[in-house]
Amino acid sequence: MLAGLPTSDDPNILVQLDTADDAGVVKVSDDLALIQTVDFFTPVVDDAQTYGQIAAANSLSDVYAMGGTPISALNIVCWTEDLPQETLHAILKGGMEKALEAGCPVVGGHSVTAPELKYGLSVTGQVHPDKIVSNAGARPGDVLVLTKSVGTGIITTALKFDNASEAHESAVVSSMAHLNRNACDSMCQNSANGCTDITGNGLLGHAWELASASGVHLEIEASSVPLFDGTVELAKKGNLTLGDRTNRKYVEGAVTIDRSVDDALQSALFDPQTSGGLLISIPEANVDDLAAQLIAGGDLAHVVGRVADGAPGTIGVLE
Repeated sequence: MLAGLPTSDDPNILVQLDTADDAGVVKVSDDLALIQTVDFFTPVVDDAQTYGQIAAANSLSDVYAMGGTPISALNIVCWTEDLPQETLHAILKGGMEKALEAGCPVVGGHSVTAPELKYGLSVTGQVHPDKIVSNAGARPGDVLVLTKSVGTGIITTALKFDNASEAHESAVVSSMAHLNRNACDSMCQNSANGCTDITGNGLLGHAWELASASGVHLEIEASSVPLFDGTVELAKKGNLTLGDRTNRKYVEGAVTIDRSVDDALQSALFDPQTSGGLLISIPEANVDDLAAQLIAGGDLAHVVGRVADGAPGTIGVLE
C-alpha cells in the first residue's frame, strides 16, 4: 500500500515510513525532536471508560517505544448516532484520565459520524535527537526483553463468545490499561539499542520489523514468552482473530518456526495485541539492571530471545 508513495528528503525528518517504526520523528533543534503518532480502534471491552483508558494507553505507547515523553494529545472519534451520549462521555473521560496519568494533556480532537465506533489519540511527544530508540538500532549480541504478557487478542475474542472467565478479563484489562512509561524510562536509563511496542502485528510481526530495520537476525525462544493464563488453551479451542492469518502472511518467508513449537503457542506469537509491552533490544551486560528497574515499576522483564548470527531481516523461533 505504501510502495511508491512520496517521502521527504528533509534532513530534519529523522524517522519516517521506510522502517515501519512506531512513530515519526522530526528534528526541531539540536536538542529537541518531536515524535508524532496516531492510533484508534474499535472497543475491546464492554465498559466504555475502560475502553477509553486502553485506547489512550495504546496510543501513548508509540511515543514510549521511541524513548520519548508524550507532551500533548488530540482525541479521534468515530461515533455511531444510535449510542447514548453518556457512552461517549465515559470513553473520553477514560482516555483523558490515562493521558493525564502520562502527564500528557488532551488539548482537542475531532469526531465524525460513522457506522462503527472507534476511539484513540493522536499524540505528540518529545525526545533528544541523539537519544531516539528506534526499531533500527538492534545490534549483534543484544538480548531481547519483553515487558508485558502476550495473548490479548485471543482472550478478548474468547470474551466476546463467553468462552473466557472474569479472571482472564481482569488480567488482560489491567495489562492493556498499564502505561509503558516505566518501561521506556528503564530502557533509556540502561542504554537500550532498539525497541518496538507489540500491537496489531503480534510479537513476531513487530519483532520482524525490528530485525528488518536493524539488518539483523533474531532468535526467539517460544517457551520464554510470557503469556496470560489460559491463552494457549483458548487458542486450541479456536478463539483466534483474523490477525492470526494476516500476521502469518505479513512475515511469510522471513520467520522460521521449529516443528517442536505447539500450534496454539504459535498462534499466541502471531496474536495481534492491544496496548502490548515493549520489546527491547539491549546489550547483555545491561539486562540485570534493566530487569530490576522494570520489575520495580510494575512491568515484566522476560528475556525472550537475542540478536544472533543469521540472515538479516529474519527470525528463527525455537522451542
